Amino acid sequence: MKKLTLLIAAAGLVVAFSMLNCSNTSAGKNDETTAETTTSQPEPATAAEIPADSPAVVSDKIIYLNTDEFKQQVFDYSINKQWKYTGKVPAIVDFYADWCRPCKMLEPTLIELQKEYKGKIQIYKVNTDKNPELSRVFGINGIPALLFIPLEGEPQMATGLLPKETLETTIADVMKVTK
Repeated sequence: MKKLTLLIAAAGLVVAFSMLNCSNTSAGKNDETTAETTTSQPEPATAAEIPADSPAVVSDKIIYLNTDEFKQQVFDYSINKQWKYTGKVPAIVDFYADWCRPCKMLEPTLIELQKEYKGKIQIYKVNTDKNPELSRVFGINGIPALLFIPLEGEPQMATGLLPKETLETTIADVMKVTK
């Protein structure tokens, strides 16, 4: 009976975490100007800060990409019809939006992971509102959506606010990376 109760509780947690996502529509978006929140977290890198002759640089910071930068640093779907990752280390691409609360809740965890796996993985972020083409190409219907990219093999997608332990397990299982 105890095992059944624990199993039901665990299943409930999984369902609750998987439901913590935002629909990728403008319905949850606030069109009025919103105040920026100040945090003590490190400044993210942008792809513009990365030398052009280095298409797949590994950074100790999360890198924000637009569609053209994504094509250069991750996968150029306009040229390649089959998946071909151009990075030097496994990567996670976080598809997010500024108005999405679960996306904001996930960000500190991604910053921690980027630091903890420094040099072993690269985390990228793509704003779905500013890059709708990427959202369409990858079939993003809810955010946050995380694309886990191993060096070899096909990437895998997960949607919703996932706990750090689940992310670490996925990094180990899908991306074959340990701390």
